[in-house]
Amino acid sequence: MSDTQYNSLPDRTYMLTTNHKTYLLELGYNILLKKILKMARPNDPSFQKVFNDPIHGHIELHPLLVKIIDTPQFQRLRNIKQLGGVYYVFPGASHNRFEHSIGVGYLAGKLAKSLKEKQPELNIDDRDILCVQIAGLCHDLGHGPFSHLFDGMFIPKVLPDLPVKWKHEKASLDMLNHLIAVNNLEPVMKGYGLELPVDLFFIEELIFGKRTDPHDPKKELEYRGRNPEKYFLYEIVSNKRNGIDVDKWDYFARDCHHLGIKNNFDYHRFIKFARVCEVEKEKDAEKKEKQICTREQEVGNLYDFFHTRNCLHRRAYQHKVKNSVEVMITEAFVLADKHLTFKGKGGKRIKMSEAIYDMVAYTKLTDNVFEQILYSTSMELAGAREILTNIHNRRLYKCVGQIYSANEINVVEEAIGMQLAGGEEINLTSNDLIVNVIRMDYGMKEQNPIDHVRFYSKRDPNRAIMSPPGQVSTLTPEHFQEWLIQVYCKRTDEESLGTARERFELWCNSLN
Repeated sequence: MSDTQYNSLPDRTYMLTTNHKTYLLELGYNILLKKILKMARPNDPSFQKVFNDPIHGHIELHPLLVKIIDTPQFQRLRNIKQLGGVYYVFPGASHNRFEHSIGVGYLAGKLAKSLKEKQPELNIDDRDILCVQIAGLCHDLGHGPFSHLFDGMFIPKVLPDLPVKWKHEKASLDMLNHLIAVNNLEPVMKGYGLELPVDLFFIEELIFGKRTDPHDPKKELEYRGRNPEKYFLYEIVSNKRNGIDVDKWDYFARDCHHLGIKNNFDYHRFIKFARVCEVEKEKDAEKKEKQICTREQEVGNLYDFFHTRNCLHRRAYQHKVKNSVEVMITEAFVLADKHLTFKGKGGKRIKMSEAIYDMVAYTKLTDNVFEQILYSTSMELAGAREILTNIHNRRLYKCVGQIYSANEINVVEEAIGMQLAGGEEINLTSNDLIVNVIRMDYGMKEQNPIDHVRFYSKRDPNRAIMSPPGQVSTLTPEHFQEWLIQVYCKRTDEESLGTARERFELWCNSLN
């Protein structure tokens, strides 16, 4: 049958009986049958795409998720390293935000479906599950070049006076709305059963959390996307209560795989034993709310979860060479910001730092900015180009020392640099030294996050309890927060490095 003949088939051809199906199959028109069936049921989720993921194996994604993945705004994530400068230390850390986002979307659906199957009384419906999957898929749409370097180091340097700290989660919401608009996805979303705008509110809240009152930034507004009976769904993608969410499940497994570090947390077990129970509210014991809980015997698995997080920070995320590279990249980006522009909405040229307000321009921001500067011939980019050339040739700022402290370091980094530089007799200035003060914790500053998790027993699976005594090893940590101070010297001659090391040792001794 030719394309012309196929296109001219009357509408009644789609009303296939079993005999018609058999007849077409017997004639060998398998492809034609599939096309007709798909046209007859365009919104059937059974037409899902399979991805072969190195972490989760063969995974199926809802066709709406595939529609989102196939947009330029999502494809941009292929060119943003998951771990930023870590790739300059660990050769295997070449994975990107693209595959991580797909993994989070998959795990979000897996947990939501598991809760639905185990507890039908929760009334989790297909809309809920699809929204949770979309939120997991799109939670990192707003990451800039080199991931956390952009919002954690670059933006604070070039826009220090922002009234509210800018985070990539805010850009994720802006990019998601931009993606939906420019790709005309609203009709598609409605076609798959989503109710707009309420479900879009829900997706945004799953990613960002509660909105704040524009007149009082400290006041949180109530959720708009779902009623209190389903507030537990907000713990799946970005868990503000205790940090146990599918985002971390994926990046723990994925990062450990590529870094060659052991991951002791088993998310399969967590999903197996996860169920929703009513829990007394922390601020109002007379009221109850539904939370995702786990079996009491899983407390050890959760300590492994937070230990893995801490281990990744110590061994990779805060590696001294990685931080040296990211400091240098940040300096280069700051120098280049005024001279490197991108075409934004209406063809307007936008600076890199201003692209956070223009998603057309922001779509063009990826790790490739590094190469744009490195291979440029512009005189205005000479300073930035020199720094990146030094990275390429492994002429990095040297770490002259690092120290851990159980006590909070209240002195600002610049002040520490001035103390280390000393007086005029010292051949160092504060401009030659870079100080990083990093808080290391289990995700909740000085608090033990396990205190914010509720458990249930096998005998009474509907009653939420605190971590039961005797179930936790006595070898667990007593402190859940410490401070890491790293000092780098821009000058790499032996005399300067030696002086910087001596000054750092004297400063460390003064802390005791």
